[in-house]
Amino acid sequence: MRFIFSLIFCFYIFPSSAQNSKNPLATTDAVAQQKWVDSIYDGLNLRQRIGQLFMARALSNNSKSNETEIAKLINDYHIGGLIYSKGGPVKQAKLNNQYQAISKVPLLIGMDAEWGLSMRLDSTYAFPYNMTLGAIKDNTLIEQMGHQLGEHCKRIGVHFNFAPAVDINTNPKNPIIGNRSFGEDRDNVTAKALAFMKGMQGAGVLANAKHFPGHGDTDTDSHKTLPTINFNERRIDSIELYPYKKLISEGLSSVMVAHLNVPSLEPIEGTPSSLSKHIVTDILKERLQFEGLIFTDALEMKGVSNFSTPGDIDLAAFLAGNDVLLISENVPIAIDKMVDAYVNNVYTEERLAHSVKKILMAKYKVGLQDYIPIGTANLVEDLNRLKDDLLYEKLIENAITVVRNQKEILPLRHLATKEIAYVELGDSLDNSAYLEELRKYTKVHHIKADKLDELLTKLQNYNTVIVGLHKSNVNPWKPYQFSDKEMIWLYEMARTNTVILDVFASPYALIDLHSIENIEGIVVSYQNSEISMRKSAQLIFGAIPAKGTLPVSTAEHFKVGVGYIYNSLQSLSYGLPESVGMSSEKLKKLDSMANITIAHKAAPGLQILVARKGKVIYNKAFGKHTYDGNEMVDLDDMYDVASLTKILATLPLLMELEGKGIVSTETKLSQILPEYRDSNKKNITLKQMLSHYARLKPWIPFYTATLDANKKPDPKFYRRKSSPMFNVKVAEEMYLRHDYPDTIQKIIRDTDLLPSLSYRYSDFPYFILKKYIERYYNKGLDELVQEHFYQPMGANHTTYNPASKFSNSQLVPSEEDDYYRYQTIQGYVHDMGAAMQNGVGGHAGIFSNSNDVAKIMQMYLQKGFYGGKRYLKTETIDKFNTCYYCEDGVRRGVGFDKPQLGTAGPTCGCVSLSSFGHSGFTGTYAWADPDEEIIYVFLSNRTYPTANNNILLKEGIRTEIQRLIYEAIID
Repeated sequence: MRFIFSLIFCFYIFPSSAQNSKNPLATTDAVAQQKWVDSIYDGLNLRQRIGQLFMARALSNNSKSNETEIAKLINDYHIGGLIYSKGGPVKQAKLNNQYQAISKVPLLIGMDAEWGLSMRLDSTYAFPYNMTLGAIKDNTLIEQMGHQLGEHCKRIGVHFNFAPAVDINTNPKNPIIGNRSFGEDRDNVTAKALAFMKGMQGAGVLANAKHFPGHGDTDTDSHKTLPTINFNERRIDSIELYPYKKLISEGLSSVMVAHLNVPSLEPIEGTPSSLSKHIVTDILKERLQFEGLIFTDALEMKGVSNFSTPGDIDLAAFLAGNDVLLISENVPIAIDKMVDAYVNNVYTEERLAHSVKKILMAKYKVGLQDYIPIGTANLVEDLNRLKDDLLYEKLIENAITVVRNQKEILPLRHLATKEIAYVELGDSLDNSAYLEELRKYTKVHHIKADKLDELLTKLQNYNTVIVGLHKSNVNPWKPYQFSDKEMIWLYEMARTNTVILDVFASPYALIDLHSIENIEGIVVSYQNSEISMRKSAQLIFGAIPAKGTLPVSTAEHFKVGVGYIYNSLQSLSYGLPESVGMSSEKLKKLDSMANITIAHKAAPGLQILVARKGKVIYNKAFGKHTYDGNEMVDLDDMYDVASLTKILATLPLLMELEGKGIVSTETKLSQILPEYRDSNKKNITLKQMLSHYARLKPWIPFYTATLDANKKPDPKFYRRKSSPMFNVKVAEEMYLRHDYPDTIQKIIRDTDLLPSLSYRYSDFPYFILKKYIERYYNKGLDELVQEHFYQPMGANHTTYNPASKFSNSQLVPSEEDDYYRYQTIQGYVHDMGAAMQNGVGGHAGIFSNSNDVAKIMQMYLQKGFYGGKRYLKTETIDKFNTCYYCEDGVRRGVGFDKPQLGTAGPTCGCVSLSSFGHSGFTGTYAWADPDEEIIYVFLSNRTYPTANNNILLKEGIRTEIQRLIYEAIID
């Protein structure tokens, strides 16, 4: 649930304009529009006509005094409009209906909704700041944002959005524009503003370009004083006025005139632009031929003029050529002054009619000739739409900018060689999303210290340091600078370490850096929202491409337009389901199925992950480690994946050898293991045995031969302490005789074959291949798979024998063993045959979490490529993902399970025939579908407390969830 609304504003409108017409306020039914305007105008007396010029500030924050004041201004002074601020949408909608009901002429409603109406829990507005948007190359995204923002405005009954700001911000010290500007390049600013305007006006909301003639190059705040723009007229015409010319030619509805001192355009000293007839009338209306509405900026602002008598400034603004007088200090007195001026012929009826009829034209254009009250049902939901979240995500992805990339440090590759630390700077209190996202790719340690020397000492153990400058994202005016202490710490870290600096603030923060020489990588992420943090982490590891370019210059270090562009490394990224054609709403059924699974005690807890098109769009943990325990399942927790080991460990190592030409699918056992030359298995090929079509027995309970008459571990085979003779660790304080793994290999070699050839699933191929692979490399399977696959992939939660590397709080128990080891099996492999091989089986023994399993499955889906590295050849993947004996009723590929040939089988029956995967005895499942580009991972400990619990399989829970995943596809 989101925290709704903000101090920002918008406007409600019905589309009907001819955008490229000379008059941007004219509608396609111009005759009807003019008739309505004339009728309303003729029905008003002088004071009511003058009242239409005023737009007062309305608060929707339950201010009773303001509500009383606004009602009086409407009833007694017939003001023409309201600008809302400080409140919530439901209250505003109710007030709006209330105010419209008492107004003789429908009110024109405005807001400063530059970034949208809703505010998220992480203190981000519905859309990014203009500075962030300025980094985006694709202006169709800006137009889309303008349109969706316009839809927000319409929903809440707002007609004018005082946006976009078209100020070209060439002064980093500007206290009021800054993040509100699209940048310093006039063409980029103009293109962004035009796209924004077209999008919003296309949704039926009137745009307002501000702050005329240009507020970008000043270092003073117009709310507190009168800023001076000290440029000649030629410069102002070529830079500051440039975007206005383009927007006006394209149908801009309105302009806001700023309170600025511009000596080259207004010779009378101290006269602000908002009160200058030369600026408002001669330049804006006549030279630029603008016929839309002209708003003043707030007339209550300090430093606007030297007028001390209330009402004088309103009259002066009107005489200068403005149409709408925004937030007057005193509307009643101002109206009295305006009436006196009219009576004394200071201005004419024609001048009054000119502005009032423009205002009425705007009211007609937005549909106020037939006002319909705002519905409050589902209002909050309508302002917090999924499609807005999707767009926000896409905007951020396109904005994040790499401005320095020495030795191509970004994106981070070769993860097996990286020891990464994260150091947090800035004043934002919660940046956990950034660290959490970084850790999805590899091990990242959060390093904290109170003193610099302590920090540097801790960082000696790392070869890469990611430094995040996290500044408050509450509003665009928050300070963005490094503190002196932070700069010193950054310089010292960069002097002694390889550093990547990630700036979650205005790019102007980089100006304060005296030197960047020792900083290898610099990323500008612009805002410290949760989405910015997550997307920036993904960009650093190459899961998403780098696309942004710097919208402003940061002194001598970086010039406008800088931005290193790179493609994705094809690592998994993370985002919303709809971004890859899936339905968030339909995926909620997976939550229900998970909860039902736990409620029916099919498993104490579980992890479910769904990825599509290289993006994880669902990854959740449910339940607890045990039914009676308190340890909730976390996404970092590790499950015994059982037979998934076959495709996560043994198979990739074998495919690697096949790709090198060392073995082939037709290689016979006698060719790779000399001891099989005289066995009954000598002519069995890799293809046959990995397809489970080789007459191999399914399984032998090797452990039973090591039990005594009481079915307890026989002392002839076991000891409680390790020694050279007893060094095969089966479980806690349980060591098997060192030669027994060789005995297992001999038993497998010498055992009889099945009497007839048919499909029989067997673990034996993986015992055999473990022996071959370890002999070939002269290294353990556990070491090999780490070195060849897991470490370079950043699969740091995937390992054999995790009990020696992780705490029990991260290791989900598999069973309460009362038949062999007589203890809780936690951190030790559940499978007895694997346990008797020191926990390292070719068929079982791997522990992992859903995220890591998905990485390996995604590598397969991408035909052997992942994270910028090719692990396996495409043709090798294709060979092993082929059903060679389908005609004989064998559905299996070479090592991979494949969809059923009939009605019953390992899938929902809704997957493609090219799909592949495997399941595991402990209640695990992993499946990849190339046709739909889907990865599905299900991990559980259904064997806890007893392996006799088989509800998961009987009820088909894993495949039912798979069916629901496919039902959620919407593209």
